[in-house]
Amino acid sequence: MRIGVLTSGGDCPGLNAVIRSVVHRAVTAHGDEVIGFRDGWRGLLAGDWTKLDLDAVSGILARGGTILGSSRVQPAQLRDGVDRAREHTAALGLDAIVPVGGEGTLKAARLLSNAGLPIVGVPKTTDNDIAATDVTFGFDTAVTVATEALDRLKTTAESHQRVLIVEVMGRHTGWIALHAGMAAGAHAIVVPERPFDIDELTTVVGRRFESGKRFAIVVVAEGAKPREGSMAFDGGGADIYGHERFAGIARQLADELEHRLGKEARPVILGHVQRGGTPTAYDRVLATRFGWHAVEAAHRGDFGMMTALRGTEIMMAPLADAIRSLKGVSAGRYAELSTVV
Repeated sequence: MRIGVLTSGGDCPGLNAVIRSVVHRAVTAHGDEVIGFRDGWRGLLAGDWTKLDLDAVSGILARGGTILGSSRVQPAQLRDGVDRAREHTAALGLDAIVPVGGEGTLKAARLLSNAGLPIVGVPKTTDNDIAATDVTFGFDTAVTVATEALDRLKTTAESHQRVLIVEVMGRHTGWIALHAGMAAGAHAIVVPERPFDIDELTTVVGRRFESGKRFAIVVVAEGAKPREGSMAFDGGGADIYGHERFAGIARQLADELEHRLGKEARPVILGHVQRGGTPTAYDRVLATRFGWHAVEAAHRGDFGMMTALRGTEIMMAPLADAIRSLKGVSAGRYAELSTVV
């Protein structure tokens, strides 16, 4: 069998572990040949690839990023490139293609699968928002990095009697904010699933100072928004890929809370540090398992499917399930935290 693998969308800790696992399982267990497309779907459309053997993936398990590179391709370009992708797949003699990526990548995977290409997807997103799988690799690393940052920020916030508004990743869902905020004992957590009430948030933070505390930490997901009409808010528009371009909720919240409370408030944006660097042990293991099962699925002919974690087991789920809806923070999870606003 000849298998092509690519990584697409935003980079994520654990991508290299998937690539390594696919190569090891395919080569050592099945005698397959594996190639990697450079820079995601762009590599498939351009026929830009490299051979992946055991030497090529040696030593990459603990490396962040992706040795194949990644990129985003506009949806119209991909739709227009279906015939080209089909031609390159045939010319290269590929029996299976394993795309590794998030919601956008899996949408593209389904498009090409419906066009007849032999696709087995692997879900990836630091935001942990793909509904068809319990957890995706990269999430644990992001939460660990954010939690460590919050632990460190507490000491400087207390020293200067400040309110720190810490912005973490989470365009549409607040899983990183929820988990990191809970792990670090944040005093308020703001997530996209529930537009916040600025009056309520002001009250929660203000009570800390009224009770004699000298600082407050608010964790906010980048996609969080206030309730309509509750405060001035800059939404930021959209980029060329149709993704929302955020204008900085932490900065806007810091300005608003400083004005309302009369306390110094500073925004801290963790940004790409959450998805860079060495993946945690959990993410390495999950990514390795996903790669292993993707190869086995390809040999079974389970195309149009993706790997998914259900409980402790890796199952296969239809690509259609991955893109039907995002997995948001549930009302039940809100109920576990009295500080969620």
